Amino acid sequence: MTAPKKLHIKTYGCQMNVYDSERMAETLTAGRDGPAYEMTDRPEEADLILLNTCHIREKAAEKVYSDLGRLRPLRDANPDLKIGVAGCVAQAEGAEIMARQPMVDLVVGPQTYHRLPAMMQKVAAGEKALDTDMPEEDKFDHLPRLRTPTARPTAFLTVQEGCDKFCAFCVVPYTRGAEVSRPVDRLLSEARDLVARGVAEITLLGQNVNGYHGTGPDGRVWSLADLIWALDGIDGLERIRFTTSHPNDMTDDLIEAHGTCAKLMPYLHLPVQSGSDRILKAMNRKHTAAEYVAIIDRLRAVRPDMALSGDFIVGFPGETEADFEATMDLVRRVHYAAAYSFRYSARPGTPAAEKEDVPLAVAVDRLHRLQALITEQQHATQAAMVGRETTVLFEKAGRKPGQLIGKSEYLQAVHADASVDLLGVVAKVRIIEAKTNSLEAVLI
Repeated sequence: MTAPKKLHIKTYGCQMNVYDSERMAETLTAGRDGPAYEMTDRPEEADLILLNTCHIREKAAEKVYSDLGRLRPLRDANPDLKIGVAGCVAQAEGAEIMARQPMVDLVVGPQTYHRLPAMMQKVAAGEKALDTDMPEEDKFDHLPRLRTPTARPTAFLTVQEGCDKFCAFCVVPYTRGAEVSRPVDRLLSEARDLVARGVAEITLLGQNVNGYHGTGPDGRVWSLADLIWALDGIDGLERIRFTTSHPNDMTDDLIEAHGTCAKLMPYLHLPVQSGSDRILKAMNRKHTAAEYVAIIDRLRAVRPDMALSGDFIVGFPGETEADFEATMDLVRRVHYAAAYSFRYSARPGTPAAEKEDVPLAVAVDRLHRLQALITEQQHATQAAMVGRETTVLFEKAGRKPGQLIGKSEYLQAVHADASVDLLGVVAKVRIIEAKTNSLEAVLI
């Protein structure tokens, strides 16, 4: 009997890519229209290696080429090894990847990975396979249903893809395409399947998730709030989260849901990018700093304990010290539980790439100052949890014997001494110590 072929996937970037990698794995392990692969964590024993790439960060494509170079010894040792590049760099670079790295056998974009089995047939016949279309067909209609039991109590569920916002710094509209929302019935079916497999918490994913506008079973267009309320009715689903959002799509019903839906967790990632209206306009964000802060105030009015995280770009072309100070003022005003901050780097093909950069030393200095303020706020948020009671969904064993690790309602890592019977269970705890990146708790 022939041993099954083995598949190794390396995932870069966001939660959407994590979800996509899982679906690619399901597609290739299902054995439809081709061999059924087995997953392996060891690239050296793989028959097929897929790099599922991200194009958001600086020099993303070069990092992929570097990783491909590091795979050459494996290809030299095993000439039958097949290598593929998927994801947003694949979409952006296309055939250029094969031109620069001839050992790459297939290149597939994020909207066409449902075609992987057919592509692998071409590869098996000795041909190269390239597919970076933006097809009208819904790839999710062609993917196999999730089959294997999950070992995790949390899961991602993609509900929306693409973005129509065209921020001046961002490649997502070019690599993921226009906004498309999945039908409600299909999402509810997948959510029920996940819960049946032991999932207690689902994070709804989208490049602009709160712009969700899927067709409901009643024929009308449903908002993200409508979808959340439908998910709320699934027995066994304990927690709902969503990411990533745009301020312009924080609708009244979604804000209200944060105050009334018990399963919707009090944590929101809402990027703003800058506190300067002049820079926000240059970024094509289509909102002001005051409008963003007003949304935060409304959220905290309905849910006073709401924890916020955000994204910030420092050193955007044309940013002055006054613009940067406006960002610092906004951060002080909002007070973030967590935030992601980056020095601006030009993405080829975006409008901002044509503009003159802020001097590197200036941008680095501003980034360090912003990160110091954000870290101070994160530490204060952690410290304020000490003595409080909260709930934790325990996800895995900790480093110490008898210890479990999970996430609080506010997405903080929490560890406590607890029986393995509590894995996958939402339990009440009291926080007794705040550490840099985690909280220590005792069961109540």
